[in-house]
Amino acid sequence: MWLSIGIMLNTIAIDWLSHYHFKNTFIYLTGGIIISLIIHHFGFLKIVDKNLGRIKTLNPETCVFAFLSWKSYLLVLIMISMGIMLRHSQIPRNILSVIYIGLGLALILSSIRYLRVFIRTVIRGW
Repeated sequence: MWLSIGIMLNTIAIDWLSHYHFKNTFIYLTGGIIISLIIHHFGFLKIVDKNLGRIKTLNPETCVFAFLSWKSYLLVLIMISMGIMLRHSQIPRNILSVIYIGLGLALILSSIRYLRVFIRTVIRGW
């Protein structure tokens, strides 16, 4: 899920930037990448590790939605609401693209840990 949302956010941001004929588009991309590394390292990795720890303790019969805590579901709702508000705000799309790239790339980078654990589990067993 994180990977697909990250790809979606980056696709939207790149589309927005492609409509601007700025020489400074590289600056917006670089800003988004720097923000993504900060969000990934200081925020999302902690959430991923907590979720992976929770998944390891689940029984195979457990509901598929149990891998997230209720607090994480609340965070998801807040992020979706903020995304809707930002997209409909008066913030210029070139500035908004920095936020979208930051969050999108952070989600993609963080999803790599999920994928790595999944592949390791499939190959070696849990």
